[in-house]
Amino acid sequence: MRKTVAVILGALALSVWVGEGIAQDKKPAAPMKSVVKVLVENDKVTAMENTYAPGAESELSRSGVRVVRVLKGGTLQRTFEDGKKETVTYKTGQTVINEPGPAYRNKNIGKTTIVLYVVRLK
Repeated sequence: MRKTVAVILGALALSVWVGEGIAQDKKPAAPMKSVVKVLVENDKVTAMENTYAPGAESELSRSGVRVVRVLKGGTLQRTFEDGKKETVTYKTGQTVINEPGPAYRNKNIGKTTIVLYVVRLK
């Protein structure tokens, strides 16, 4: 009986130790990306729908003149190339005009999905 208990405890300890080693070998998950759907485009403008699930990040974006209509609001954190950060809160139904500025990435730091209708001038 003692041998059986010792074998079971040894096997259990080994499985925990191996499991910890496997868990340590896992690479961190890549950040979730925002979804950009181009709705219409010509030589003067691009109209798109940008969707940010909680935690989703955008690609580095040029910051030209654009009109943003908020379909589903929330809070984004902008991180500029120089490391400076700012928080932008959008309210559903809001429309804003963003002027040109330095390039940045957006990250949804809230708990709800954000959907923006964006028209960019070329």
